[in-house]
Amino acid sequence: MSGLAEFKTFNANLQEQDSLMPVLFIGHGSPMNGIENNAFSTTWAAMARDIPQPKAVLVVSAHWFTRGTHVTAMDFPKTIHDFGGFPQALFDVQYPAPGDPALAAETAGLIHSAVVGLDHDWGLDHGAWTVVRHMYPQANIPVLQLSIDYTKAPEYHYQLAKELYALRKKGVLILGSGNMVHNLRMMSWEMINGGGYDWALEMNERFKSLILNREHQRLLDYQNLGKEAMLAIPTPEHYLPLMYTLGLQNTTEGVSLFNDKAVGGSLTMTSVRIG
Repeated sequence: MSGLAEFKTFNANLQEQDSLMPVLFIGHGSPMNGIENNAFSTTWAAMARDIPQPKAVLVVSAHWFTRGTHVTAMDFPKTIHDFGGFPQALFDVQYPAPGDPALAAETAGLIHSAVVGLDHDWGLDHGAWTVVRHMYPQANIPVLQLSIDYTKAPEYHYQLAKELYALRKKGVLILGSGNMVHNLRMMSWEMINGGGYDWALEMNERFKSLILNREHQRLLDYQNLGKEAMLAIPTPEHYLPLMYTLGLQNTTEGVSLFNDKAVGGSLTMTSVRIG
């Protein structure tokens, strides 16, 4: 099917709605959250019950870091087990949600700041399926992923997200999946079930305050927030999905936080709902 035909099919299937779909940033943490019924995963499931059922889910995951921007465009994305050293039960999980090639074409067409590739090789990595399988366990809602261009600065991703705003009007849940504070090299197994270093807790509080006060530019310029920010974000891939979520906030929408907890000393699960 041609891109134009896909575009028309998408428009026929997903009409604009009266309500605007909320936007989420999920702190996904350990892949084990994908199979555990814990405080984090049960909150994800509760969130799915609290928001309107989406027509599709578009995930911006920390674990699809690419040169250029791509969107998955296959009929049935594979479940990717992109981790090691975990129990076999985690590797055995399959999340057989359908894709939506027409929605992928529409998504690519909305983005004018980049040429977006239609990808048929990736699938759903653990930043996507470990969260979404708790939210929509029947796997009957199309799930797509949008990659993060590692050559670009936070401002680029924030502005690109704004081009996706029309999808919210059509019932698409856009979900950023990463962690605000994410420094695996400094993890403490003694604090794996809860607790954070002073710098991690301090930076998490600063991030929360900036988010709640809509000080997005300071969040984009996180490298100017001091040494704690550099410890919290030694590499940007887990932080950038938050920029997509914030970029989709309009001027009248409120923000709420959930799963606001530090684990492993150097990682926070703090998550954001807009709308």
